[in-house]
Amino acid sequence: MKNMWFSLIFLGLLFSFLNGKPEIVMNVLFYDLEKSIQLILSLIPVMAFWTGLMNIVEKTNILDRFSSLLRPLVRFLFSDLQNDVKAVNAILITLAANMFGIGNSATAFGIRAMQEMQRSNANKKTANNAMCMFLIINVSSIQLISINVIKLRADSGSLAPTEIILPTLIATTFSTLVAIIFAKYYERKSQ
Repeated sequence: MKNMWFSLIFLGLLFSFLNGKPEIVMNVLFYDLEKSIQLILSLIPVMAFWTGLMNIVEKTNILDRFSSLLRPLVRFLFSDLQNDVKAVNAILITLAANMFGIGNSATAFGIRAMQEMQRSNANKKTANNAMCMFLIINVSSIQLISINVIKLRADSGSLAPTEIILPTLIATTFSTLVAIIFAKYYERKSQ
């Protein structure tokens, strides 16, 4: 992948020099760099707030109560982890962060969840069914409220930045259900 990106950049620079317009590449490069930094700076407060809130939830009893309420669903989705409270809590906090559309903040929680699942994994070189299911649900991720997208739409001047909530909820619910069905099918087929 790294080689592909370097090749594309090199070809773009070469093409601009062959056309005698290298200044266009530099202008675009610096303009996009400035826009990227502005975007990152505008998302930091939202991510910091939600990451802090998730850390508070993780350190209190709220997460344990929440995981006991969701035990039947967790038992169905992650049958390998029924007795691993740390792994289940790490999974739930990651899924909650993704559901609120703060996937960037969920990355650290997701890594921790995978580490917890790896501890109980019999074959350390192969992902178990729970790890695969976690990854599939994370990728398809139901979005209740896409906070980052709403923030970006508001910053871009949208008159109704929240109008994407219902279509996003419908699309991501469908994709997650399809992902779970296929994962369970292949899980049963492999046994």
